[in-house]
Formats: sequence, structure tokens, C-alpha cells
Amino acid sequence: MTWTALRTATGALLPQGRRLPEDVWRRRHRVLLVLAAAQGLCLLPLGLALGHPLARVLLLVAVVLLPLPVALPPRWSRAATSAAATASLFAASAVLVDLTGGLIEAHFHFFVMVGVVALYQDWVPFGVGLGIVVLHHGVLGTLVPHSVYAHHDAMTHPWRWTLLHAGFILAASCAHLASWRLNEQQGLQDPLTGLANRIQVGELLRRTLADDAPAAVVLLDLDGFKAVNDVRGNAVGDEVLRTTARRLRAVARAGDRVARLDGDTFAVVLTGGHGESASRAAERFLTAVRGPLTAGGQELAVQASAGVADSATLGAGESTGDGTEQLLHHADLALQEAKALGGDRAVTYAQAMGRAAAHRAQLLEDLQGLVGRGELEVHYQATVELDGGGTEGFEALLRWHHPVLGTVPPLEFVPLAESSGHVVEIGTWVLRTAAQQAAQWSRRCGRPVTIGVNLSAVQLAGDEVVDVVAAALRESGLPARQLTLEITESLLVHDFVGTAARLEKLRALGVRIAIDDFGTGYSSLSYLRRLPVDIVKIDRSFVGDLTGGGSATTLVASIVELARSLGLDVIAEGVETEQQAGTLRALNCALAQGYLYARPVSAAQVVLAGAQRSSERSAEGTAAAH
Repeated sequence: MTWTALRTATGALLPQGRRLPEDVWRRRHRVLLVLAAAQGLCLLPLGLALGHPLARVLLLVAVVLLPLPVALPPRWSRAATSAAATASLFAASAVLVDLTGGLIEAHFHFFVMVGVVALYQDWVPFGVGLGIVVLHHGVLGTLVPHSVYAHHDAMTHPWRWTLLHAGFILAASCAHLASWRLNEQQGLQDPLTGLANRIQVGELLRRTLADDAPAAVVLLDLDGFKAVNDVRGNAVGDEVLRTTARRLRAVARAGDRVARLDGDTFAVVLTGGHGESASRAAERFLTAVRGPLTAGGQELAVQASAGVADSATLGAGESTGDGTEQLLHHADLALQEAKALGGDRAVTYAQAMGRAAAHRAQLLEDLQGLVGRGELEVHYQATVELDGGGTEGFEALLRWHHPVLGTVPPLEFVPLAESSGHVVEIGTWVLRTAAQQAAQWSRRCGRPVTIGVNLSAVQLAGDEVVDVVAAALRESGLPARQLTLEITESLLVHDFVGTAARLEKLRALGVRIAIDDFGTGYSSLSYLRRLPVDIVKIDRSFVGDLTGGGSATTLVASIVELARSLGLDVIAEGVETEQQAGTLRALNCALAQGYLYARPVSAAQVVLAGAQRSSERSAEGTAAAH
């Protein structure tokens, strides 16, 4: 067995601890060197005072001071320099025993030195001290017993007493070692999950990078966890975190370090390499996290996003122990990208993500006070009847006209608004604006104009959404039946019971409920029959595939038939060609949205178009009367 393997195996028997930071270790080492030198010099007057010849005392003092030069040069490792200093400290104990003629009280000095070398927080000094005790008590106790022991039995059986003394030294060493390592672990573990914490992750990465060894970090963040805490309470949220920790630990490989950094963010540090890429490991972790769990007596679906960064992405000067924070930052940038893409996926860091992160940070800053600055506008896209082409209503679509960046796509800023909580204020503004506009159109056209408004997961997470909708209807005067609230199907996965209950309250106001992007979520059909829903909107991805026929046509036909059997209306999204429209008509789909009929336009454009149609209908009516 090699020395490294022996050291690793021996260290594994004791509670694991962390290396002292370099500056702390050096300060302690300097103090111990001064103490070792002071002990050696103090032995000179003590030996002379006890009546020993000068030459003998000088020789013994030289034995104490001899290891110290080895501990001075900075080129040696911690193990070598601490071993040399320890040799000097314990040699002073042996010399003190010799000078006092084996006085029992002098032996206590060995135990004092055990406590002193504990400052190194490493088992190597303890091993050196134990070796010196064995050599001194055993070898010298056999050769010159009167210089080691002061009683007859020890002089007669020196090795018996050597084992006894060595046992006490070993016990004291293990007690010190276990004590500071166990105390240390209290500050290195997450109290909720028992996983490693951020401090331990940082030290592991710093040590790995300092040794120029490969390392990778996978950061995982639970999707929609804030809603779980807000709706179900902290107790349920804590149980979700503990379950996630168990799942990650169960699939982690030997050498992986699983940690909880803060909140619902976990990290897995991959070191040493084990034939699996970090990206594949991230997918394995996501698969382990994904899936239903029971918390608070109810079943919840859990999924996460992951960001991956490898030490190979560190630039020159960063691929050392100082690159720890940079590596974590890279993983966090990748995690943000995964979130921005919709979550439930893993993204590996690339250099361009730094620029994208700066862009998102600017957008996040500009979201503060956005409603009051007047940069938001609602556009409206018509919903038409497939037979006849008449306009049935409109969907409200948000646009942000940034003074510097121009028009910012909703896919860029809406996820940021959701994660930061700004979406509540923004969503309320959109709801009030769209309701007032629909009421105005209805009065102007002399007929009911329906309006669809999207609700985000954050808005739907709290019961206050019911009061917000009721206030928007009251202020605008829009009849509740003319308002349709649209939710994405993925919202149902995270909190089906709570979402269904709030939808029931909203429906009790008289508004209609639509499921947007239908067919892209989980267990769509089983959810549909249990929800207070009036409309399903077939996702544009299925409509786009109608051109080729086959499975897409069969799926759309199934959705239409299911909706008819449940008494629901169906709207096909993303209709762009006459062929798609014809297929939908043949499948008995009544309503559609898409560029074939209308693009999203401003309220002024919609009003003008509506007024023109109204005038045309008036003229036609007058002509018919004549």
C-alpha cells in the first residue's frame, strides 16, 4: 500500500474535516515554531539547574532544535513542515523526561503537546507524536530505562508501559481530532437536509482546483418552488427540499459531493472524473428529481432546472483555487439560461452566456417601476370563426417598448418578471387595460366583444387573484362572461388541487377559463375532465404539423372530439395556411387564431378595423332596407 493510500484509508476512519485556509495555517505554524524554539532554549538552563553536564544538555537541546530548519522553507508541503515542527515539540517532551530522571509529572508534557499540535487540524502531527512516544518509551526505555521511567515495574517491562502510554496518547489524539472535526461539521452541513453547505462546496472546489485536478459543478434549482411555499406553507416546502436531497444523494456516484447552497438551490460537485460527462450527470440528476412526491398529505409534481460548468471553462489565471467563485458563477449563468428557456432542462455554460446574463440583469433592473413609466402596451389578436371568418373576440398580448433596447419580446422579460415577482403588478395592469378596452369596443360596436387575458403561475398562486379579477370587471363595467382567463397547462402539474380551487372561485365570478397550449403538458386528458374549464386552445405545434397529416391530424381530431363530449369550445392556435384551416374545418374545429387571419395589432388599429366593418354593415343594412 502506498503512503497516499495509507493516509487516505487512515483518514477515512475519523470524522472528515476541512483544510485550514492557507493564511490561517501559516499563522498557526509560525506560532508553533516559536513555541518549539522557545522550549528548546528553555531546556538549556533547566538542564544546567538540575546538575547535568553542559555538553550533554547542549546535545539534548540540539536534538530538540534540529528539526526546525526543515519546517522553515516554504517549498515543503504542509505535511512535511507540520511533521518537522511536531518532531521538535515532542522531542522537547522526551528531553524533559530525560532531564528529570523519568519523573511521572514530566510525562504530562506529552499530553500538552497533543493539544498544541491539534492546532494544525490534521492527523499527520498526531501520527508523528505517537511515533516519537513509541520510540522514546520503548527503545530508550529498553536501552536506558532510568532516563524514561521512575519506577521499577516500568524499567523491568518497558514495552508494556510503552503500549500503555502510547494508548493514552492515541486516545488523546483521536479525541482532539474528532472534537474539532465534529464541531466543524456543524458549520459545514445544511441543517435541514444534512447535505454539505456552500462553505464545504467552496473548500472542496478550492482544494481540487489548487491541485490542478478536473472539476465540474451542476447547480439545480426547483421550478416553481416559491409557489409551493406560498400556497402550501413552509412545512410542505421543507419536505419537498428533504425529498429532493434524498433523491440527489441516491443517484450521486462515489466522489460526488451533493450540497444545498440556499433556498431551493442544490449543487453537485463532480471531481476526479468517472467516465461520465457533467452534462449527462446533470440529466441523471434531473431525472431523479422529476416526478410526483407526497408532502402535506397531497401529491405534488417536482421538476428542476440545471446549470453545468466545467473547470475547463476557466480562463488563464482562473483555473486555480481562486477560480472557485468563477466556476460557481458560470454554473449559475447556465442555470439562469435553463430557467429562461422554460425550465425542466439542463444547460451547459458557454462564453456568450456572460453577455446574456448582463442583458437579463439590465432587464431585471428596468422591470422595477415599469408599469408607471408607460412603456407597456397591449396588442390584440383576433379569434375568428373558421366558417365565415367573423371575429369572435380577441386575445390580449403584452408588448414592452424599451427606450433603449426597442421592443423586448415577452419570452425575454416575462420569465424575469415571474421570477422577480413584478409579474403581479404587470399582470394586473394588463387585465385592467384589456377589460376596459373590451368594454369600450362593446359599447362602440353595439355588440359583446370578448377578451382573453393570460394569467401567470405567480398570479394564480394566491387567492388574491380572485379579488383582482373582480375589481377589473367592476372598474371596467365589462360583463364577466366576456372575459376569458387563459392558463398554460403546465401550471396544473405543480399544484393541481390549489389551482383547480382558485379556478372554481374565478369561474364563480362568471368569467370563462381557457387552457392555453393544450396538449404540451402532462396527463392532459385526465386533468381536463376534473377542471372548471370552458375552452381548450390547441397548441400551435400540433396545428403546424397538420400540413403533413398523420399523427398530428389524429391528435387534433381526438382533442376536438374530447372537447365536444365535455361541452367545451376549441380554439386552434397558430393557423397560417389555408390547408391548415381546411383540415381544422373538416375536423369540426370552430375557432382559430393565427397570421392567416390577423396578426397582433394595437388597440387603435383594432378600433379602426372594427369601425370600418361596423360602417360597412350599416351601409349594407340601409341598402337592404331600400
